[in-house]
Amino acid sequence: MKNMTEYEKNPVQGPSAAEHTKSRRVYIPRVDIIDTKAAVVLYADMPGVDEGSVDVTIEKNVLNISGTVKPPEFQGMSIAYAEYGVGDYDRSFTISDDIDRGNVEALVRNGVLKLVLHKAPEAAVRKITVRAQ
Repeated sequence: MKNMTEYEKNPVQGPSAAEHTKSRRVYIPRVDIIDTKAAVVLYADMPGVDEGSVDVTIEKNVLNISGTVKPPEFQGMSIAYAEYGVGDYDRSFTISDDIDRGNVEALVRNGVLKLVLHKAPEAAVRKITVRAQ
């Protein structure tokens, strides 16, 4: 069993739904998903991204998260050895019709993307009162 503090970046294996035109590594960001009564909240670990390098789209029932990371530049130096791989991020999810596509919030902070996918009002859980006749 791995130590909880260890973190491995998983590269995308094989061709994905969309072919990439850059010859760079592409990683699958790790995601925590929390389901509440009002929304589905996703937290995606994407170290190195900021608000200008993250793209979130919903097309039909597919939520796609992608991010671009610029490799560090060292003026007058070159990397002799690196244990941390730099690359882009890409991950897709199929979402249900319960998600209100017009009411999605996205926030990135310290390399963590937070998405709040609000549920449509008609998808909210309602308690039905049962009466006796």
